[in-house]
Amino acid sequence: MLRSALGRAAATGTSLKVLTESGIIRPYSPAALLGIARTIRRWGTGPAGGFAALAVRAPDQVGLIDEIGSLTYGEMHRRSNALARALAEQGVEEGDSVALMCRNHRGFVDATVAVAKLGADILYLNTAFAGPQLVDVLEREKPTVVIHDEEFTELLAKADVAQRVVAWHDEDVDVPTIQSLIDSQDDGDLDPPDHHARIVILTSGTTGTPKGAPRNEAGIDAAVSLLSRMPLKYGWRTHIAAPLFHTWGFAHLAMAMLLGSTVVLRRKFDPEGCLEAVQSEKCDSLAVIPVMLQRIMALEEKTLASYDLPQLKVVAASGSALPGDLALDWMNHFGDNLYNIYGSTEVAYASIANPVDLREAPSSAGKPPWATVVKIYDEDGKEVGHGDAGRIFVGNSLLFEGYTGGGHKDMIDGLMSTGDVGRFGDDGRLYVEGRDDEMIVSGGENVFPKEVEDCLARHEAVGEVAAIGVDDDDYGKRLKAFVSLKSGQDVSEDDLKGWVKQNLARYKVPREIVFLDELPRNATGKVLKRELAKDPDED
Repeated sequence: MLRSALGRAAATGTSLKVLTESGIIRPYSPAALLGIARTIRRWGTGPAGGFAALAVRAPDQVGLIDEIGSLTYGEMHRRSNALARALAEQGVEEGDSVALMCRNHRGFVDATVAVAKLGADILYLNTAFAGPQLVDVLEREKPTVVIHDEEFTELLAKADVAQRVVAWHDEDVDVPTIQSLIDSQDDGDLDPPDHHARIVILTSGTTGTPKGAPRNEAGIDAAVSLLSRMPLKYGWRTHIAAPLFHTWGFAHLAMAMLLGSTVVLRRKFDPEGCLEAVQSEKCDSLAVIPVMLQRIMALEEKTLASYDLPQLKVVAASGSALPGDLALDWMNHFGDNLYNIYGSTEVAYASIANPVDLREAPSSAGKPPWATVVKIYDEDGKEVGHGDAGRIFVGNSLLFEGYTGGGHKDMIDGLMSTGDVGRFGDDGRLYVEGRDDEMIVSGGENVFPKEVEDCLARHEAVGEVAAIGVDDDDYGKRLKAFVSLKSGQDVSEDDLKGWVKQNLARYKVPREIVFLDELPRNATGKVLKRELAKDPDED
């Protein structure tokens, strides 16, 4: 019964094995099985059905812990029922859109589940958006209600928003709050809508106005794909440090619905605070974006040594490449528990590097997970020979449907472009060389910034690095690197150029290296290279 409720994917031998080993398929009483199956049939496999099913099978289990305290699955279910009724009174109807601009706390989850119970789409706004980006996105998407933390009130001031609800607030506010709306309504069960909510994740916006990438309910396929190369288990405690509005943070919230995980949240990331949360809450897994690992590893050695994390079994990183020897540095300190996922908002998971991959080939993206096809094509759309570089295309059941404002990613034979260039090595692993629009031709040779960035990142004095292409009289194009040094370190531009020359071809040596206190990044940790490319004399 439970197997059929989980969907067609669970009918295959591989997926059954993965689901059983993770504990998703497990013994239940007949009454519990009937309740879970009925809930999923009525509400679907998205946030509405996923958390409602948890309330059926384990109502008294703690499902969420944040700075305010803990909530059981039953409490989460009742809170979202009440909030859904209140949002309906605010004018939210089935098929509408509701925007969320919240940090990682219970209000984000309350709102997500409540909106899904109304059958409205959920648009996640990046907490690092600038005012003009917010205005553009909200004008395009036209949500019925915007739910946001108090700190973003001024940013939203210029946007045309009919209804606002405040999630997290430290002072009194003059608009409805999530808690006041919950307190005002009955928390009994609701009737399911005909329309199941879509999750709309925005692209990173590193090259302009972010695009909306909607997804319908992924079903069990997404879980099997991830779990086939990452051993998350039922009932674990997981600290989701990655932003919940990001594809990776939301993926772990969705996994928690299947795995019955206790989700540990902190509103803002702090390097030592992250280690403290994992240790004090006895977390089995940690979901991060790579820059978070960088900032943790930049802590003093004495601080790192003070945290003993023997119970931490999986550290799941995604969102950008792991620079230099970051993977090895992490595992040398905290054990072989690191998994790096390569993908994008549009294609979801393309490949996963497990600890063995990262030990043997730290620069690789690992191998494709279950039911995922990755192929490399040339500019003419023909598959390249083994070992040759080209554009990376991915096929799975998780591809997005097309941008909300129109447009789509390039497709070849049902596979979707990631926007990156890469190759498969003789070891069968995928190697991502960089964005297909970042490659430069220097002295007649193809050069990707990532290779040079990784080289500079391995220098003992370098904390962070990014490189862009600029014009050069001798080579046509050269790279210009931007470097942030580790605390207390000092090195010259000539020293770093000499380091690159020792390790890479001469034409890959940056024409110029600029030292910065820190690199400009968005909230998901990606470097804003358009900011680095600006003329310093521009206003």
